[in-house]
Amino acid sequence: MTHLWVRAESRPNEDRTGITPDGVAQLIAEGMTITVEDSPRRILPTTDYARAGAAIAPEGSWPEAPANAIVFGLKELPEDGTPLRHRHIMFGHAYKDQPAGRVLLDRFRAGGGMLWDLEYLTDADGRRLAAFGYWAGYAGAAVSLLAWAAQQGGGICGPVAAWSDQEALLSDLRARMDATGRPRPRAIVIGAKGRVGRGASDLLGATGVPVTAWDMAETAHGGPFREVLMHDIFINAILARPGAPVFVPASAVAPGRALTVIGDVACDPDSDFSPIKVYDRATSWHAPVRRVAETPPLDVMAIDNLPSLLPRESSVDYAAQLLPVLIQLADPQAGPWGRAAALFRDHAGRAGV
Repeated sequence: MTHLWVRAESRPNEDRTGITPDGVAQLIAEGMTITVEDSPRRILPTTDYARAGAAIAPEGSWPEAPANAIVFGLKELPEDGTPLRHRHIMFGHAYKDQPAGRVLLDRFRAGGGMLWDLEYLTDADGRRLAAFGYWAGYAGAAVSLLAWAAQQGGGICGPVAAWSDQEALLSDLRARMDATGRPRPRAIVIGAKGRVGRGASDLLGATGVPVTAWDMAETAHGGPFREVLMHDIFINAILARPGAPVFVPASAVAPGRALTVIGDVACDPDSDFSPIKVYDRATSWHAPVRRVAETPPLDVMAIDNLPSLLPRESSVDYAAQLLPVLIQLADPQAGPWGRAAALFRDHAGRAGV
């Protein structure tokens, strides 16, 4: 019998979940055993999971879970270096030569466990089956506009916090932009036809920002992309991967540009394939942007858990996408789980697993 252990998220400012109480009830009806760790931060209360039939375990108790349990979370595990003996479902960020990813693979090597990376759960044609991308784009564009508004007053974007819902976000953002007394900025979104790009474009449109929407046809020539520097805001919705063109070269920090805010929603700054070459590390809720040039200012927003700024909407949406895939765990050697396992073996083998 499949035993799914839903761990509490240990990362600060991470309130999302990948499964709802209704999803738990459905998996139990399919014959699975479900354990859910208690969490005071999860956007959906633990009591709702208990009413759905899940066993409740203490927060952070997953290392003592039965050996056959599949540990399911979203973001990274505590970075304590301990060997990982379980099968884990999560966003591992381990397959693009990231330094932290190599450490994670070493931990699986030491413990004999395995990673099913949520980013690589795909259908037979390679399309992702579940993604937070829409809400990442939506929230990323919102923080990028907050950065622009702060610049208009001669400042820099201060700490951000989760909004209670989508309408609260829009109301807050419109008020801050109106308070600048300036016309709306001009924005360009690259990757506009994908989930991330659609989310960013919808947020920008809802706040009255004119959008230049680019996708594969507009970037096929490989660059340079001077048009990016002619907009006030650039939203990158393209994942770093081999062969990705460079949209913002290191030279873009020089004067002579309109660009003052980059929202790198894809956020792979430590990948060699990053299309944005003016920064090298992610930003945070406490410090949402890095200023990489002063005259004129150029701020980069690169928060890597953007959907948690709208935790309820993003969790409910993602969980609905993922539930049919979780049901397929009844046969973990086939379908998307088999493909994800093969990918892990390929990459882990390079790390000695």
